[in-house]
Amino acid sequence: MNLSQTLQEYFNELSSNSPTPGGGNVAAMCGALSSSLGIMVCNLTIGKKKYIDVEQEMISTKDKLIQCQEKFFELGIKDNEAFNKVIDAFKLPKDTDPEKEIRTMKIEEATIGAAEVPSSVIAACADILPLLKIIIVKGNKNSLSDAGVAASLIGTSAKAAYLNVLINCASLNNQTIANELKKKADILMDEISKLSEHLVIQVEKAVQAQ
Repeated sequence: MNLSQTLQEYFNELSSNSPTPGGGNVAAMCGALSSSLGIMVCNLTIGKKKYIDVEQEMISTKDKLIQCQEKFFELGIKDNEAFNKVIDAFKLPKDTDPEKEIRTMKIEEATIGAAEVPSSVIAACADILPLLKIIIVKGNKNSLSDAGVAASLIGTSAKAAYLNVLINCASLNNQTIANELKKKADILMDEISKLSEHLVIQVEKAVQAQ
């Protein structure tokens, strides 16, 4: 995720035949978008007399959401770098047995890295959900739908990252590491899916009741 790019440049690159940015980068982008919406809701709550009782909590939540946003930006960049390392590893020479051995080792190392990044995206999604719950329950009610979109995006971000964990683990020779990564992702995904879906339903009911 190159923050110096325009959105048009990003979408053009995403649409091209270049392998990066790809789905893993988009997973992190969804997390960053969710964080940004959460920050917006905080900003629309802070300074309002109606919400003076929760102002300090909103300020604290906003600060934490900014950290989450920066984490997703960082992971978007790391996802591109990790996949580029996989591509570079496949380009290594394989004419001799020693070269083949080195190439296989480098591919394995790079693929583990490519699986670890989306695993970190899933973890970041789990970290942000309690913050989104706060803004849904206590944030500006005029921005309730925005908070709901943030919760929905986190579910999407985690699921997208999960798919990238799975595809990279499927390529690993070391199934012990692959199984560890998948097990960790499975546990977090169960938690994230349930809470994100619950929050979206909560927002739907609240909006319809207004």
